[in-house]
Amino acid sequence: MFGSRFASKLLPLALLSLSKSLYAQPAPPVTLNIQADKPIAKVSPTLYGLMTEEINYSYDGGLYAELVNGRAPGPQWDALEHWVAVTEGSAQASISVDPANGPSTALPRCLKVTIKQAGPGEQAGVLNDGYWGIPVRPDTTYQASFYAKTDAPSLGPVKISIVDNQSGRAVASATIPSITSEWKQYSTVLKTGQVSVSATNHLVLSVEHPGTLWLDLVSLFPPTYKDREHGFRIDLMEKLAGMHPAFLRFPGGNYLEGDHIAERFDWKKTIGPWVDRPTHPSPWHYHSSDGMGLLEFLYWCEDLHMQPVLAVYAGYSMMQEHVEPGAALDPYVQDALDEIEYVTGGSDTRWGAIRAKNGHPAPFSLTYVEVGNEDFFDKSGSYDGRYAQFYKAIKQKYPQLQLIATTPVSSIKPDVVDDHYYKKAEEFFADVHHYDGTDRNGPKIFVGEWATREGGPTPNFGAALGDAAWMTGMERNSDIVVMASYAPLLVNVNPGGMQWRTDLIGYDTLTSYGSPSYYAQVMFANHLGKEVVGSTVSGGGPRFFYSATKDEDKGILYLKLVNASSVPQPVDLRLMGAGTIGSTAKLISLSSKTTQDTNTLADPMHIVPTETALTGVKDSFSHTVPPYAIQILEVSLK
Repeated sequence: MFGSRFASKLLPLALLSLSKSLYAQPAPPVTLNIQADKPIAKVSPTLYGLMTEEINYSYDGGLYAELVNGRAPGPQWDALEHWVAVTEGSAQASISVDPANGPSTALPRCLKVTIKQAGPGEQAGVLNDGYWGIPVRPDTTYQASFYAKTDAPSLGPVKISIVDNQSGRAVASATIPSITSEWKQYSTVLKTGQVSVSATNHLVLSVEHPGTLWLDLVSLFPPTYKDREHGFRIDLMEKLAGMHPAFLRFPGGNYLEGDHIAERFDWKKTIGPWVDRPTHPSPWHYHSSDGMGLLEFLYWCEDLHMQPVLAVYAGYSMMQEHVEPGAALDPYVQDALDEIEYVTGGSDTRWGAIRAKNGHPAPFSLTYVEVGNEDFFDKSGSYDGRYAQFYKAIKQKYPQLQLIATTPVSSIKPDVVDDHYYKKAEEFFADVHHYDGTDRNGPKIFVGEWATREGGPTPNFGAALGDAAWMTGMERNSDIVVMASYAPLLVNVNPGGMQWRTDLIGYDTLTSYGSPSYYAQVMFANHLGKEVVGSTVSGGGPRFFYSATKDEDKGILYLKLVNASSVPQPVDLRLMGAGTIGSTAKLISLSSKTTQDTNTLADPMHIVPTETALTGVKDSFSHTVPPYAIQILEVSLK
């Protein structure tokens, strides 16, 4: 009995030990043959870029650095959600939306502040709570402005302050000496001193005398990327710059179409002074300030040295409203031609002159124009005819442009077709050869939206593995896949800020972080050759993926190895036709112990690439890719 009891205790331990040893065993070796002297295709120079749209507070409350939430009251029922009256002592004030006395025909509505009682030390006015607070940093200059008028010259000065939520103390203030009875824009500068970094602040405009004050376009900007006026949030732009994107697809996605035709991205209403921009509803259920207008998108391209990929409205909106091909569609086609002229025309053209008046005399370079967005959702079947009508008109005036269709069409052969994929990691693993058999006679492929949707609000490491596996397939086929862009790009992780998961870069009012998928994108985009070289693979486990590209000018062979398995993956590498090889290679690695591991605001650098030297590199050598790892080998070809 003792013996059997002892054996019964030992058996589970033995099985556990065997289990651990089995799981620790590496996968069968992979033999990877690289024919470095045999390029089989050119790598598209525009392979990796950015796709963007107004979702998850990506522009307002995100990349667009405006800090005032709802700076121009719109027609929506919650137009005053972020505005409240503020009083000191016995002061009395109330606020409302005035529907007909705004500063322009584009902005007929404005904020009406009625001050019944106020005095020195008993100010009254209005406050805005910002996008989940107003971020404050020490020794920082903020650009403030607003449109205003009054019915009482005795109203006196208007004080504008950033105020701490907890102490009620102003951390920065400025004063406008007086307000006239006619609409006028007023500007000033607020400067903080030695204050603590904080998002728990609000903006206050106040007066010391009774009267009525009308306000609109109340604005507060922190320092911006490259000091661009009314520009972009610095930390987000720096993360995007780290991706070295070749292009920007804009205004992107559902935001281009809107729920209804009247709610589309109407580009002519997004250019020029703010006072001429009427704002509009976003299809993601919040109101867009249209501070990110057409020219701002082009500035974004300019700041990050990206090619613009311009998406034009093509007569379909998401609630199944569409315009039939023919005469009814002609105004929309002309609108697209005007938009292209605004982007590319000289100052001697009508719309080029308007762009110059708006502040950018030089035309922008443009290669790709996308006609619509996800028109496979249009149940009317009208896209084939709509695309052909746009194609013929645009090609007639701009024959050099490459036109992108958002779904396959039969009436005319598009230059490029936009494919979208949102999958789980296992689905991407199974589909890495998707484009291997694609007809090389065209049309070319733009993978305009894609992502491994695992993790939230941003991807976990399992998603990064799915992304990296899919990117090896796109790289190996980058003669036909000319562009690819992850989507969505950005997400505000504050409560209520997310409408879609999974998203590449997360942020709150003060800080931001890159997901594991973000770092996978950075690695792939920053280590890419100009040619795909010949290769064969045999053996190994089912979750090993690779690509091989070469930059002849730099003398570098880039090998991308992805092990999406929980066990190590040995790789026998044979470099043929490589000439003299450096004995040491650069090894860039991104890895984690589990697929559920991720980065967060609290731990933004938890999973980041590491760089080491790999020794013993020669014509034939062995390397083991760790479990759950994405690696890049930079091999020097002398």
